[in-house]
Amino acid sequence: MSARAEGRVALYLQDKHPIRDGMRYVAHAEARGFEAVWQAESRLVREATVPMAAFAATTERIKVGSGVVNCWTRNVGLMAATFVTLDDLAPGRVLLGIGAWWEPLASKVGVRRERPLLAMREYIDVLRRLIAMENVTFHGGYVDVTDIEIDIVHGDRSPRRVPIYLGATGMKMMALAGEIADGALLNYLVSPAYNDRAMEALAAGAARAGRSIDEIDRPQLVVCSLDEDRAVALDHARELVTQYLGQQPHIMKASGVEQSLLDEIAQVLTWPATEEQIREAMRLVPDEVVQMITASGTPEECRAKVREYVAAGCTCPVLYPLGDDVDAMIDAFGVDAQADLSATADPGTGGG
Repeated sequence: MSARAEGRVALYLQDKHPIRDGMRYVAHAEARGFEAVWQAESRLVREATVPMAAFAATTERIKVGSGVVNCWTRNVGLMAATFVTLDDLAPGRVLLGIGAWWEPLASKVGVRRERPLLAMREYIDVLRRLIAMENVTFHGGYVDVTDIEIDIVHGDRSPRRVPIYLGATGMKMMALAGEIADGALLNYLVSPAYNDRAMEALAAGAARAGRSIDEIDRPQLVVCSLDEDRAVALDHARELVTQYLGQQPHIMKASGVEQSLLDEIAQVLTWPATEEQIREAMRLVPDEVVQMITASGTPEECRAKVREYVAAGCTCPVLYPLGDDVDAMIDAFGVDAQADLSATADPGTGGG
């Protein structure tokens, strides 16, 4: 399989909209030629698999992915059973995005993120075997299971095909994605320049497994704040950017945000941040930082920024709508725009 950006685009939903509104947006995206919808699971807010099931049950073609669940809070047997169940609902349309979570949330709920690379390697190995309907015994440094399988008594016991996407930000995890996963779900709020290092790490990991980077699918979350009024669009994005500057500075630093700005934001925001703290910190974030790491502005500005991510190796932009009119964003990236995106992809990175 060659992971090429042939007019592909997807939708990303978090908890900004009621689930029933999300169901309508997903149906609209399906009608406009979107390939997939990815449902977030990050903070202690909206769990991913319930809305995934709702999206799958009310559509016919669009793929439905987790963006992303983590490898710590569901044991590997439960994770496999959950995604086999989703595949029962939408055969061949389910995508399993998984990541290693983040601090300080993990430690606040008692999760010790020790040796995450080893944990992820073992977890994906056993998860893939369970989804393939194998009986598995595995005694590793993190995963420890004995004689388990997806115990279907009534129903289809054939091996399932659920592609596994590793959500990575750091380069070691990125290389692991290239080595063991079907794809890498690249993070949002990173600059297109960040992708240069990500592609190098993915290629190195793929080479360890005897693969080419073109065999690794590379969808990328892209914050998209679209409005005919450019200032309105930028302010919608600025709020999210400010939260991430305070809560996940490792992502911001990876994109080239100056440490001095991260330090300023850290003086204002606690976690979880109050609305007043976010409003105060937003004043510190300049327009150029917002536009460096998001696709924000008029429709054409948003499309131009997305083209930068495609040219930098993204095979499928996964658009996270921040504006008030989600349908307008979906329409702005309909079939005609998708063809334009694919025409700008760089064949040298597997994105053409």
